[in-house]
Amino acid sequence: MTGVAVKLEGLRRTFGTVHALDDLDLAIEPGELIALLGPSGCGKTTALRILAGLEDATAGRVLVDGKDVTRLPANRRGMGMVFQAYSLFPHLTAAQNVEFGLRLRRGPLTRAAEMLDLVGLSGFAKRYPHQLSGGQQQRVALARALAIEPRVLLLDEPLSALDAKVRVQLRDEIRRIQTEVGTTTLFVTHDQEEALAIADRVGVMRAGRLEQLATPSEVYLRPATAFVADFVGLSNRLSGSVNGDVVEVLGARLPLVTPHAGGAVTALVRPEAVDVVPDPEATATVLTSSFLGSTSRVTVSVGEQVVVAQVPSGRLPELPAGTRVRVTIQPVAVALE
Repeated sequence: MTGVAVKLEGLRRTFGTVHALDDLDLAIEPGELIALLGPSGCGKTTALRILAGLEDATAGRVLVDGKDVTRLPANRRGMGMVFQAYSLFPHLTAAQNVEFGLRLRRGPLTRAAEMLDLVGLSGFAKRYPHQLSGGQQQRVALARALAIEPRVLLLDEPLSALDAKVRVQLRDEIRRIQTEVGTTTLFVTHDQEEALAIADRVGVMRAGRLEQLATPSEVYLRPATAFVADFVGLSNRLSGSVNGDVVEVLGARLPLVTPHAGGAVTALVRPEAVDVVPDPEATATVLTSSFLGSTSRVTVSVGEQVVVAQVPSGRLPELPAGTRVRVTIQPVAVALE
């Protein structure tokens, strides 16, 4: 199975006066996995449903492998879809669920066993959905979607109903399978960690438009807009002053993601870029300290500003409230609000 190119060109979708999609352009390379991330109502699921053929666009085009499929019905687009709800037939076994699409297309039923093996469920073929855990049911749904050899795989928040540990395990499994099979994939999620961990590129959406489409590291470390910096991960809002191509914040000179005319600004600084060291001569004071396992989050008062630092737990002693600390900021690029 080889991936195909997908293009969404100038997609618009309106519901009365509401613009769910506003001239959305998105290009997915063959075999690429793109995750669409954004707050509720940003249009990410609408974009996926239009690509699937489950919803009509008000304007714009959908191209798959260079062909315009905008007006094609869903059953002629060659898409495989996995929903948040497992949507398995309760009266069919795992194998029969996977075989369902194959029977409709008169495909070889032997693929059902191959797909169950691919998702690690070869020993569960004769079990019914109620005999499977939530993670196992979602694996069956994934196997069913892949069995028909879809040109494009669509995943609509498929892990949000699972508990945290299973979600991480299945997330990694989906990425392994997608890489192995090579299917072009669009993954919609509201979970930032999920999007950053699984995708080749992440598209951050806001009000029906893409704010940024880039690799996970670039989205996190070099957010294109203040919205992306604020939405993806945590950010400190710190007062600063632009001088040339840097912003001066708490004594640090930080490079800018995008140029700015100058003057007083608010810089968005990641907590992990902030370092704290106990220093009885310093003026900054610890307000709270939270142990998070491998990291600790320390909230510090620096003059009139409150700064959050996230540091490796093993490197620092306990920092009770009132401890004097010296605060430094690593020279990483920042966005301005």
